[in-house]
Amino acid sequence: MLNVIEYGTRTDAPDLLIVHGLYGSGRNWSAIGKRLALTRRVLSVDQRNHGHSPWFDTHSYEDMARDLAEVITAQGVTMDVLGHSMGGKAAMVLAQTRPELVNRLIVADIAPVAYSHDQNQHIQSMRAVDLSQVEKRSDAMDQLSQTIDDAALRSFFTQSLDVREKRWLLNLDTLEAEMPKILAYPQVTGEYGRPTLFLSGANSDYVLPEHRPTIRALFPKARFAKITGAGHWLHAEKPHEFIASVQAWLGQAPAA
Repeated sequence: MLNVIEYGTRTDAPDLLIVHGLYGSGRNWSAIGKRLALTRRVLSVDQRNHGHSPWFDTHSYEDMARDLAEVITAQGVTMDVLGHSMGGKAAMVLAQTRPELVNRLIVADIAPVAYSHDQNQHIQSMRAVDLSQVEKRSDAMDQLSQTIDDAALRSFFTQSLDVREKRWLLNLDTLEAEMPKILAYPQVTGEYGRPTLFLSGANSDYVLPEHRPTIRALFPKARFAKITGAGHWLHAEKPHEFIASVQAWLGQAPAA
């Protein structure tokens, strides 16, 4: 089963499951998880091939959806589910294939479509780090600066570095091999008929107006909202606004 980080205690409100994106981990969401746990129990997972969860040779969205279904089933209750980017696609496939497990759905800055944003260059950058010369995270960040200009991205990637063991907590081989599946969206039959919020960054190009017909066909109760001044990493760029949007949605949207 996936590694799970738990925040708060169970209340009358449904539990919330947080699903991170590519190269992330459940720990990346700790600040948001703790804040949202003031009113409900929150579980944040490491997806397969990430963090402290098991490594596999496959990384399809059907795989990820089954992993999430196993986590929810083990809790014995339906859950609200929040997924960002790759995690948003996994959450959508879960909702389409196991709708009885998902009370409400929040999809952060992703649509159920194929993308051409190649991510393998980041794998090459991480592979290029000489881990034998890394004694602290900043050492790895300095090496990554040779190929990655964005300091925020360098910091993000090194959160998945085990400095003591000198290894990445990412199955880079499988993620590279399965990248076409990660960029795509599977042909999943069935729609999810419960409330779904598509929350995106106003400066992001991941959820476009032309995606809405596809979204509404699969998620007929979809609603759309944008966070001003945020891009694809909306939860990190505008955490207060992101938390407020999630809390408002979970507080007002009926479960059916």
